Amino acid sequence: MQLRAVLFDLGDVIMQEESEEKVDDVTQRAELHPGMGDLVRRLHGRGLPLGLVADTRDGTYRNVLNQHGLVGCFDVFAISDQLGVVKPDRRMFVHALDGLGVPEAAWGDVAMVGNNLARDVRGANALGLISILLVWNQRYPTSPDDAAEGAALPGQHGGRSGRTADGAARRRRGGRVHIPPTVPVAVTGDHSPAV
Repeated sequence: MQLRAVLFDLGDVIMQEESEEKVDDVTQRAELHPGMGDLVRRLHGRGLPLGLVADTRDGTYRNVLNQHGLVGCFDVFAISDQLGVVKPDRRMFVHALDGLGVPEAAWGDVAMVGNNLARDVRGANALGLISILLVWNQRYPTSPDDAAEGAALPGQHGGRSGRTADGAARRRRGGRVHIPPTVPVAVTGDHSPAV
């Protein structure tokens, strides 16, 4: 099986929320988490379709991605301000999947990288996507409240064994891989997160 696409959240996944400079509740500029700009560029450079699935204002994602030269790396944008719903509403994810041309039968070959169990992981798991939790800070809980936030059996929700860069197996919680806060994640050909 081959990874067909990667979906990213914006705040506290790619962008450092604490660095945001806002005017009228729209972020004008912000810093990226270390390594995330390079990760997005590398995945795009390898021809992997990318989508942004974010609960944010229309101007925020454009301003931040343009600031760092990343807007052209994304093939589709599913933005709550434009769609009128927020994650984990399936319409956010389906908008991105449809925009990338991924048929429903292949949703299990798409990864969602997020920082929020209740929104990113729950929404991705409900559609059978591979979910990857990035934890850069303690803004959101990191333990699942229920099965929808992680407790699936291997094979469900794209359940695969996560591996670190040195090949050591990581503990899995359902269909997602928990990544320590200081490790930028790359998705390799075997779908294992790696530095």
